[in-house]
Amino acid sequence: MVDDQTEMPEVTESGYKLGRSVISAVYAAIEAMDANAIDAALDPLHPADIADLLEQISSGERRALLGLWSMGIDGEVLSELDENLREEVIGYLSDGVLSEAVRDMESDDVVDLVEDMEDDQQERILGALEDVDRVAVERALSYPEYSAGRLMQRELVVAPEHWNVGQAIDFLRREDDLPDQFYHIILVDPGYHPTGYVTLGKLLGSPRAVALKAIMEDSFRTIPVTQPEEDVAYAFNQYHLISAPVVDEDERLVGVITIDDAMIVLDDEAEEDILRLAGVSGEESLSDRTLETVRQRLPWLGVNLFTAILASMVISQFEAVLTQIVALAVLMPIVASMGGNAGTQSLTVAVRAIATKDLTGSNMWRVVRREAVAGLVNGIIFAVIMGVVGIIWFGTPLLGAVIAVAMVINLVVAALAGILIPVGLEKLGIDPALASGAFVTTVTDVVGFFAFLGLAAVLLV
Repeated sequence: MVDDQTEMPEVTESGYKLGRSVISAVYAAIEAMDANAIDAALDPLHPADIADLLEQISSGERRALLGLWSMGIDGEVLSELDENLREEVIGYLSDGVLSEAVRDMESDDVVDLVEDMEDDQQERILGALEDVDRVAVERALSYPEYSAGRLMQRELVVAPEHWNVGQAIDFLRREDDLPDQFYHIILVDPGYHPTGYVTLGKLLGSPRAVALKAIMEDSFRTIPVTQPEEDVAYAFNQYHLISAPVVDEDERLVGVITIDDAMIVLDDEAEEDILRLAGVSGEESLSDRTLETVRQRLPWLGVNLFTAILASMVISQFEAVLTQIVALAVLMPIVASMGGNAGTQSLTVAVRAIATKDLTGSNMWRVVRREAVAGLVNGIIFAVIMGVVGIIWFGTPLLGAVIAVAMVINLVVAALAGILIPVGLEKLGIDPALASGAFVTTVTDVVGFFAFLGLAAVLLV
């Protein structure tokens, strides 16, 4: 038996990743135009690792690799690829390779593959499908974007609700076209309305004469086909679902959503929130071209410029004070920086709580009070520290008192802004992850500068 462990992804303390030896071997094979070496490097790899490899190399190297790889890309690799790269990769594939790849994919993976593509690429993939699969994908595409209808797969296992365990097992043994992966047998009534489901473990562990109804799971829930996918993911996470049947407006079974798809949505939502909190589009990735990156980042950099100008206008109102007391210019960034950090802390907690539905109308004011008190306590602690620093540094007790009071004011305001702004934006139907950061930064800068310089103008001049 040949030991090919050196070709597998390396295991590190941080988890699994592509080994340097594999990446080096691929680069060398591309440079030498060696198809056999490409096959030897890629064949042992998991589809997710091959997708990572394709994302790490340049566009020209991707094209060369796909041309040399004799086995050709398959549906699993396509489904693992970053969506920003899929159109490029598909453009390099022959019709035969593409047809073979997409025909191996589940219907939900095909929908995910084509839904954001240009019409010509979309038609090319749909044309590679068999008629029955094409109809299923086109039907899914007719549902609203980011809905359960786009997320579900048509491949499922259904049994009449009056069957017993023996009948179900016999059906599974003689059925040739079962899904590659499934977790439940869905029970339906004569109108094809789902009434429950049975796990494979319960099915195999029960006597043949036991009715399927007797071993149904308590976790059974149906999902409307138009339900937003983030709500679907929340239901899976909240109720520990493994799969859930999807129903149309007449409550008839039309598909099933499995936990792997729901977890992808949760991961995508979390990633999108993190990116948007930094003023970056949730669709941006490392594979984007330079101009695309500039286009996505430019609008929010413009918003930040506008908010920075507002803060500068506040400072300009105290130009005379700054001229007389130079120490204010030295200490002023400290107040703004502390407020910005405190606001970001509250904002991050609030946005995540809104996304996970932990922050609701019933507990909002309790959370607001907690944030205000936390801001006050932190403000007092750092006010004492900065008051002492101001006295020692500049020898002016009154200056220490000014920065101490300004610190308390700004940290309380920052904590309140961090929670109230995202809640208010969410009420207005605006994504709080996308817009909150600029507003919170503006509030903390303006309040911080105004409090510090205003107090200095009153007490020190």
